This record gives sequence, C-alpha cells and structure tokens, in this order.
Amino acid sequence: MSNALKEYLDFCQNRVERALESRLPSEQKLPQKLHQAMRYSTLDGGKRMRPMLTYATGKALGIAPEILDGAACAVEMIHVYSLIHDDLPAMDDDDLRRGKPTCHVAFDEATAILTGDALQALAFELLANDPTIAVSIESRLKMITVLAKASGSQGMVGGQAIDLASVGTKLTLPELENMHIHKTGALIRASVNMATLAKADINPTVANKLDQYAKCIGLSFQVKDDILDEESDTATLGKTQGKDKDNDKPTYPALLGLAGAKQKAQELHELALDNLSSFGPEADLLRELSLYIIQRSH
Repeated sequence: MSNALKEYLDFCQNRVERALESRLPSEQKLPQKLHQAMRYSTLDGGKRMRPMLTYATGKALGIAPEILDGAACAVEMIHVYSLIHDDLPAMDDDDLRRGKPTCHVAFDEATAILTGDALQALAFELLANDPTIAVSIESRLKMITVLAKASGSQGMVGGQAIDLASVGTKLTLPELENMHIHKTGALIRASVNMATLAKADINPTVANKLDQYAKCIGLSFQVKDDILDEESDTATLGKTQGKDKDNDKPTYPALLGLAGAKQKAQELHELALDNLSSFGPEADLLRELSLYIIQRSH
C-alpha cells in the first residue's frame, strides 16, 4: 500500500468513524441494550472499504466529502447489519468478527437479530433525512433505491440465500460469480453509485464506467477473501480462518485452485483499471484501491 493510499484510508476511517458515532443512538437512550449492541458492532473496527469507495469516487468526481458522510454511513450500516446476521448460529455460526466476539456472543442471539434490523432501518432513515446529503430530492430518492436494491433479494440478501443453498454443492464459475455479484458485489457497487448520484451533472458514460469498475472490484474483493480464508490465519483476519472450507462452501480456490484464483483476481484488477482509463490523476486512489483489494492481508 502506498503512503498516499494509507493516508487516505486513515482519513476515511477516521471520518466515517466520527460520522457513525454522531449518527448512532446513544447507549444511554432506551432501549439501552439494543443501542449498546448497535454501537459495539459498528464502531471501532473494520476496514471501512465501502465508505472509502464512496469517498474516493467522490474525490474522482470533485465532490466534497461532507456531502457523502450520510451515504458512507448508510452503506456501512447495511454492511455491519449483514455481518451480524451472517455470523448468527442459523447462518455461518461464527464467534469472531473484526477481532472481537460477534454480536450474538457479546450480547445474545435475539439482541443480535434486532441490532441488524435496527441498523438496516437507520441506514435508510439517514439517506432519507440526513441534512448533510446536499443533493436534489430526485437524487436522494435514487440513492435510497440503489441501496435498497443492493441490500435485498436482488442483491446482498439474495446472494446470501444462494450461498446458504450452495453449501456442499459444486457450482460452475458463472454460478459462483453470480452468487458473489449479489452477495458482496452489490453493496460495493452501491458504495460507488451513491457517490455518482451526488454529482448533479454527471455524464452517464462516466457513471457507467465507474459502475463497471465497482463490479470488477466487488468480484476481486470476494476472490481475495476466498484466498485469505485458505492462506491467512485467524489473528490476522480478525475472523475464523478456514470457515468456508470447513463448511464445505463453494469458493474460487476450490473451483480454480489457489493459483487460478490469484490469476482471476489479477484479471479483475486489470479490467477495473481499464474502466478508469478515461480518468486522469483524480482517479488514482480508485486505481490504488483496486490493487490494494487483491494484495491485502486481511
């Protein structure tokens, strides 16, 4: 990771942390246990990759970060809600997330379910009402629609349903990609698309190129996750290593082998860069982000 990208990642992590802290309900507000669990699961952890994509896309388009705080928080809240539910005993049944006990372990299963529900609702409340999102009513509505579609049965939740149904089965490469286009890729694309919607006069061709870039890195992110599940360790990952293999889940290394999966990630990175070819230095952070995704250690 270059110094410029590290500094920008730190900037985005600090910015979204402050924005989330101020938008989450206080732990002192009733119901206290629920609000404690919301803050426990959301604050002080995670790479914040999705908010960073929102901010970095805005930077490429000349959009001030303060206009994107609400959208960055909304997409991160949806992501955190998905992690809480993904870790539940009925789903992946995991005890560790972001280096600390999962929500249902730290609190209890019912609280974890309600915490995810509350974060999902709060994400859309933010998009609807947050005063810092200085865009037209039409653009705000489109942001809500983009995040809703990316989160639901045609996006992340649908991908999770396919994932659960695929345990112990052999998927083809197109089937595996389709699952991850929904499960992981949809929210990453939404992170980029909500930033493009914050620019009133954006060229549709530019918006489409950024969407295609996001589609590529959404897939490469999952390919790298699958590789790390094979090669890394629990301490580095901050979650249980080898879980997918133990659960007999379809993965890119299982289908392509480790070398093939690494080659696939590299090809997706190159395709992502191709979609940024019409941009100048203003998109360098997006280019570096694509490389970071396939080179990261956790």
